[in-house]
Amino acid sequence: MMKPQKEVRISNWAAHLTTGVSVTLALLTLGIIALIWIAAANESRRVMEKIEISVIMADSVSDNRALEICEAIRQQPFTLHAVFISKEQALRNWQQATGEDLKRTFGVNPLSPEVAFTIKNEYTSSKAISKIKDAVAKVEGVAEVGTPDNEIIEAMNANIRRLTLGLTILAAVMLVISFVLINNTVRLSIYSRRFTIHTMQLVGATDGFIRRPFVMANALVGALSGLVASGIIAAFFAVAPGLGLDSLQRMVGWYSLLAMAGALVVVGSLICALAAALATTRHLGQDYEELFK
Repeated sequence: MMKPQKEVRISNWAAHLTTGVSVTLALLTLGIIALIWIAAANESRRVMEKIEISVIMADSVSDNRALEICEAIRQQPFTLHAVFISKEQALRNWQQATGEDLKRTFGVNPLSPEVAFTIKNEYTSSKAISKIKDAVAKVEGVAEVGTPDNEIIEAMNANIRRLTLGLTILAAVMLVISFVLINNTVRLSIYSRRFTIHTMQLVGATDGFIRRPFVMANALVGALSGLVASGIIAAFFAVAPGLGLDSLQRMVGWYSLLAMAGALVVVGSLICALAAALATTRHLGQDYEELFK
């Protein structure tokens, strides 16, 4: 009597292992797509947040007044970073860029103090930048506000939107494919135990009592598969610098990777639990003759 029980136990472990491997591969593919999506989104944000706006003061504005304007700009909700450039620093920057000594040429420093600031990603549209330019230009002491060309900004935003849309569609398609693959794998696993389900019904077990262990077991398999898939991605992420992919960690970051790992665990658990519930419910409604089909 012990041998058949052992064979059933081994068969159950083999079924769970097969399910786990299949789910892991599906979640690994989904995780790679998510990793690419996160990297593209973060890199797009980083590029857009490099847009710099230059504020040139009037000739009569002192460094102290320019510094006050810089502090005021720094406190605005659209500002990411703001840097004050004194008249002397502006002169040194000019000399380094052109090799020309303006002070020797004119006898005085003809440059004015400046403020250079970058803006947050949500303010990088051409309309938002125009509003920021108009608001800063109205500040007393500001002579000129320099911003990038609107066409360049719109082109950058359009390319980012297309890239984001394409990756989002790809991620959605992969999520559907992963669900189909995982669902089929779980259904086959439960199909092999359809006679056990029928036997439990014959002895009076309720549908909820029968369904519960299948759902919980497959939810656990899905969670473990998510952990394994996340571990594989994290291992690649850790050795990426040694493979010449130094920028990967900068573009993604460990916090984003951790969030993605948690999402894979949750998604794997939910999909497997849902597939198990649907498959078990299907067999609960079958007659004995239908079990042989």
